Amino acid sequence: MAEVETPQELDLELVRRVQRGESAAFDVLVRKHQHRVVSLVGRYIADWSECQDVAQDTFIRAYRAINSFRGDAQFSTWLHRIAVNTAKNHLAASNRRPPTDDIEIGDAEQFDSGTRLRDTDTPERQLMRQELETTVMKAVASLPEELRLAISLREVEGLSYEEIAQKMGCPIGTVRSRIFRAREAIDTELRPLLDTGSATREKSRL
Repeated sequence: MAEVETPQELDLELVRRVQRGESAAFDVLVRKHQHRVVSLVGRYIADWSECQDVAQDTFIRAYRAINSFRGDAQFSTWLHRIAVNTAKNHLAASNRRPPTDDIEIGDAEQFDSGTRLRDTDTPERQLMRQELETTVMKAVASLPEELRLAISLREVEGLSYEEIAQKMGCPIGTVRSRIFRAREAIDTELRPLLDTGSATREKSRL
């Protein structure tokens, strides 16, 4: 029987694949760690939309720095350090200060058992998150190739519009249009699910 890999060993293998040029392996790392990153960033930034932007920026920074990861620490700890620094830099850029209940990097591995996460991460929210992730992946997979490539280069690889234009051999205006259309198509697929989630939350308050 083959030996089962630990989560840390799986992370390391995925990182090595990304370092060898397999960008799709980074998609797996994002899906595996995005909830923890969003939850961690949420300790610093209360606004949901702003929190999502900072979490996305965290993964962009991690992707760009992935070749510097040597496995001296767990990937999750390395990623959480980037998330905390990104959140603090975001607050500093808008002249805001981190919360008084700041957490230490060393506590990142235990963050999933924190009170705030236990209070908010209900089974319903876990199911909703899984449904959202599945819907996004299906929506992206169904996009025309030029839209799928544009949105992947932007959201997954974190390239600038100029870099995407060079890779795709088209004007920046075309890149912006393709990314806009891709996001619009994804939003269209997500809207019924989000509307259902909002209705469920309203009923729970009654």
